Amino acid sequence: MRYWMGIDIGTGGSRALLVGADGAVAAGVTAPHEDIQMHRPLWAEQRPEDWWGAAQRAVRRVLRKAGATGDDVAGVGLSGQMHGLTLLDAADDVIRPALIWCDQRSQEQVDWINSKAGNAMVLDQTANPVLTGFTAPKLLWVRDHDPQSYERVRRMLLPKDYIRFCLTGDYASEVSDASGTALFDVVGRCWAKPLIEKLGIDASILPEVVESPQQTGRITRVGGDATGLRPGTPVVGGGGDQAASAVGNGIVRAGLVSCTLGTSGVVFSHLENAAYDPLGRVHTFCHAVPGKWHVMGVTQGAGLSLQWFRNQLCGAMAAEAEREQVEIYDLLTREAAEVEPGAEGLFWLPYLMGERTPHLDASARGGWIGLTAKHTRAHLVRAILEGVAFSLNDCLHIVESLGAEVAAVRASGGGAKSPLWRRILAGVFGRPVASLETQEGSAYGAALLAMVGTGAFDSVEEACSATIREVRRQEPDPDLAAVYRERHSVFGRLYPALKQLYPEM
Repeated sequence: MRYWMGIDIGTGGSRALLVGADGAVAAGVTAPHEDIQMHRPLWAEQRPEDWWGAAQRAVRRVLRKAGATGDDVAGVGLSGQMHGLTLLDAADDVIRPALIWCDQRSQEQVDWINSKAGNAMVLDQTANPVLTGFTAPKLLWVRDHDPQSYERVRRMLLPKDYIRFCLTGDYASEVSDASGTALFDVVGRCWAKPLIEKLGIDASILPEVVESPQQTGRITRVGGDATGLRPGTPVVGGGGDQAASAVGNGIVRAGLVSCTLGTSGVVFSHLENAAYDPLGRVHTFCHAVPGKWHVMGVTQGAGLSLQWFRNQLCGAMAAEAEREQVEIYDLLTREAAEVEPGAEGLFWLPYLMGERTPHLDASARGGWIGLTAKHTRAHLVRAILEGVAFSLNDCLHIVESLGAEVAAVRASGGGAKSPLWRRILAGVFGRPVASLETQEGSAYGAALLAMVGTGAFDSVEEACSATIREVRRQEPDPDLAAVYRERHSVFGRLYPALKQLYPEM
């Protein structure tokens, strides 16, 4: 049997997926790695070595699960969490824990970049304003606050590209992930050399960048011994998690938009030509489709909101979930489904890690607004689901304003497995929310890119057309949509009312 493998380096774990020549998923395994370390408010770090350890376990287990060996794998594609700062020294050892995508500590460095280079140069060079979540300000934070580590830096890699290095020994990336560094010319699809020079960053630490389906190297003997993959197996560029997920969802042509409900929430649209929001509320990046672009809005605390609630406030539910042999999330959404839409006037602001779209405010804070003694745990959960959906609807409106067509929304990610959350999304968006036969997202997209890169398909569009199928659509309920239009109007006024208070908090 011939397979292609997608490896996705997520925030909570590393996933390996085997896909057959017909696009069917043969097996998938996720190996968890250490949780985010938050030593201070707004800090978020992980150890790259943990990503690699989890990736090794996931690859070996998925091969066993499918009854396959490394000889059966024709190619490997990579995807992963974007923006993470992975630093290697001259011996290729990791220097310090990686500052990951949701780390917000670098506002001082963002301000310095805008002062040093000027907002106009930043936008001209990268097609995006620089944000605290992006990689460049994280690198400069290390320069300013950990100079001993900075002096040792010889290579800078993104999370999935560190795994590429472990597998192949190559320092390489691809255009979609590089777009989120604030050092990449998104329109020209190359490193933004004038900006890099202006900021005093040594360009030699940056990896080679290719288009997403292009081969970057092959599995080495060391990589093969660690994972069970055959030395010499081709590895393609792959994609940042959102671009790879979009490929896995078939968002490779106009008219379709995806909504990914992972730790963060992302509304993603394909663009034939680069277009960007002058206010910087959404991101314009290179797509994993060669020569194409995408625009995406990001809600920092989407699935993270429900995960936080589960971890901090639901300890007593663990025994009940074990008795029923279900996930705690299933119990929570089952309770929430009993609550009327609107959660009886309760709102959730999903700003647990600041916010990107539409507010671009690292100081924003989350919370419930409108709590009364009548509200129950079910109301709290219902408000979380609705608050995340309202925030994603803000993303959708901005994406549309840039000319993206939105006929339907394809939902993916862990949160999209919930029928209740899909109903809420359809009501808030006022559009059908489609579910796909394959719900694997990023890892599946990475495998499809590997298929293109090894000649199984001639193009990414052909691969998606041949393998991706919708299986159901959640149509928006008119009565529910009316309630949510009214509720969203209130939600939209809460952030402006609190904005001036957040820095004081």
